[in-house]
Amino acid sequence: MAGIMKGASIERLERAKTDLLVELEAEVKDPRVLAAFRQVPRELFVPEDTRQFAYENRPLPIGYGQTISQPLMVALMTQALLLTGGEKVLEVGTGSGYQAALLSLLCARVVSVELIAPLACSAAERLRSLGYANVDVHVAGDTLGWPEGAPYDGIIVTAAAPEVPLRLLDQLALGGRLVVPVGSRNLQELVRIVKTPEGAQRHNLGPCRFVPLLGRDAWPEAPAG
Repeated sequence: MAGIMKGASIERLERAKTDLLVELEAEVKDPRVLAAFRQVPRELFVPEDTRQFAYENRPLPIGYGQTISQPLMVALMTQALLLTGGEKVLEVGTGSGYQAALLSLLCARVVSVELIAPLACSAAERLRSLGYANVDVHVAGDTLGWPEGAPYDGIIVTAAAPEVPLRLLDQLALGGRLVVPVGSRNLQELVRIVKTPEGAQRHNLGPCRFVPLLGRDAWPEAPAG
C-alpha cells in the first residue's frame, strides 16, 4: 500500500480505520468479524479516486451502477451468518470483492457470483493478487446462485430481492443460514433464514437499503414502465 499512497495519506487512512472499528464495536459483537475488518484493506476494494473515503461508514460507488456496501451493514450481515470457520459460503453479488475477502477469513471456502462480468473479472484478479486463495469467483449464469457448488452452509446476498429467493433456499444445507435484504427497490428488511427439518425459520434483523438483485428469480433488468 505504501507504493500506492503517500505516507500522510496512509496515516489518515489508518486513523479513519481505527475510528470506524470503534464505531463498529458498538453494534458488532462477534470478535472474529471485527478481526477480519481489521485485517482486510477496504481502500484496495474501492476506485482509486475514492480511497480517501474508504473508512467512512457509508457505501461507495464501484462502477456499473453498483456500490460497495456501508461497512456497518457488511459487518452485521457477516455476523448474521454465524460462521465458526469450517463452512462453505456462497456470496451472491461479488462487487469489488470486499465482502468475499472478509468471508475468506471466517470460513473454509467462498464461492462468489457476479452478474456483471467486468466486475467479476476485476474482483477475481484483486482477490488473487491480495492472497485470498480460498475464494472462487464466477460470472452468474441463468440460475440464481451457483448450484454446481451446493449445498452451502451459508449464503449471503449483497443486493435486494423482492422476496426470499426459493432457488437459494434449495442450495442451502440443512442447518444453513441465508442472509438477504428483502423488500422494494428502495427499502428492504434484512432477514436471516435458517433451514431446519421443520422448514425455513425467518428472523428479521432490521431495515436496510441495497441496490436491486437483477435477473431471474429477482428484479427485471429495468423497472416496469
